[in-house]
Amino acid sequence: MSLTLRRARPDDAAALAAQLSDPDVFPDLLQLPHANVEAWQQRLAAPAVAGSPELLLVAERDGQLLGNAGLHPAGVQLRRRHVMMLGIAVAPDARGRGVGGALMAALLDYADNWAQALRIELTVYHDNQRAIRLYERHGFEHEGRLKAYALRNGVYEDVVAMARLHPRQPLVRASPAQ
Repeated sequence: MSLTLRRARPDDAAALAAQLSDPDVFPDLLQLPHANVEAWQQRLAAPAVAGSPELLLVAERDGQLLGNAGLHPAGVQLRRRHVMMLGIAVAPDARGRGVGGALMAALLDYADNWAQALRIELTVYHDNQRAIRLYERHGFEHEGRLKAYALRNGVYEDVVAMARLHPRQPLVRASPAQ
């Protein structure tokens, strides 16, 4: 059966929490272990904020959640409204099978064509080469290494800061003379 990408729903909370708590997943994320199902239920059930470009997608096949990815506004500051943050997680048994690439392509299409995002930023652990290669394939560039950025398994680890600028900055079409 083919891969389905869709917006996350409140009934995805348990599957999302389980995926993000997987001991082969959470060490690669800048999140804490033991994701909270109730917190995910509340987050996914919350009404959408009017005008927010936030998007959280899930990838599933045969009803099984294989991955999730989101774009989140970098903040409400006027001078940073063109920036979004990206996060992604793929189940260990789905890695190398196109799930991450499909999620990335969908998020970048949304960012480039609908969300008015000029810049997408992310941080990734320096040793997560699979993720770094995925980001590079999708146009992300290294912008720096942040030393002792996050605690992982009791050790402060470096992350790589990466970003991607819109490949074709949106155009304004001239109206025909009236």
